[in-house]
Amino acid sequence: MSHNGLCRRIIPCLDVAGGRTVKGVNFSNLRDIGDPVELAQRYEEEGADELMFLDISATHEERKTVFDLVERVAYKLSIPFTVGGGISNLSDVERLLNCGAEKVSVNSSAVKRPELVSEIAFACGSQCCVVAIDARMRKDTDKEDPIWDVLVQGGRQNTGLDAFAWAQKCVENGAGEILLTSWDRDGTQDGFDLKLTRKFSDGLPIPVIASGGASGPGSFIEVFQEGHADAALAATIFHDGMWTVQKLKDEVKKAKIAVRV
Repeated sequence: MSHNGLCRRIIPCLDVAGGRTVKGVNFSNLRDIGDPVELAQRYEEEGADELMFLDISATHEERKTVFDLVERVAYKLSIPFTVGGGISNLSDVERLLNCGAEKVSVNSSAVKRPELVSEIAFACGSQCCVVAIDARMRKDTDKEDPIWDVLVQGGRQNTGLDAFAWAQKCVENGAGEILLTSWDRDGTQDGFDLKLTRKFSDGLPIPVIASGGASGPGSFIEVFQEGHADAALAATIFHDGMWTVQKLKDEVKKAKIAVRV
């Protein structure tokens, strides 16, 4: 169940490429959504608990996250926000925290060099270190007891690593939180992958943020009740104005799930 027994968090996600917020399906066919700074402000006003800022082209294009953009977002926000994308060493992390990020999220670079997780946890504290895992169900896996592979490079490369075993290793190395994205559900609005989320939430001693497939309040209620997630992230439904964070929270609350109002 939820690891903190506290309120479940609802987190809008800004996928940023070329300084703009974008959104796709299964990590491709990206469309422009707008200015990250304006969107960040809007989501805070609408009741977001936290914000996730992922520079999705950073790793792929091997360039650093847009530090000035992070600084501009941080300047406008009072809620915590996490920044990921293109972080490959401790100095990137320290620079982002200095720009105003509260936590950093590492993905491809942690797979390449697992010690990075320990380095961040040791230097900045576990609470700063979020490991993002993009998981895709293995093709020939048993559907009843599936195995998920870890994808890196923005979903472009399958490492063949067992995602759950990798998450356990990250916990050992000092990760404070796992951002778990179902590649199969990303941008589809088919609901979160409950099997995937529950396996990680029940099997790991740290909070799990569910990501990939959010549709409406029903999908959030399911992922909290059945997926046992501590937090859930969404992009499309907020970007396209189908739901505001506040309206979504009102519905989740009606299901007797504790959320911050």
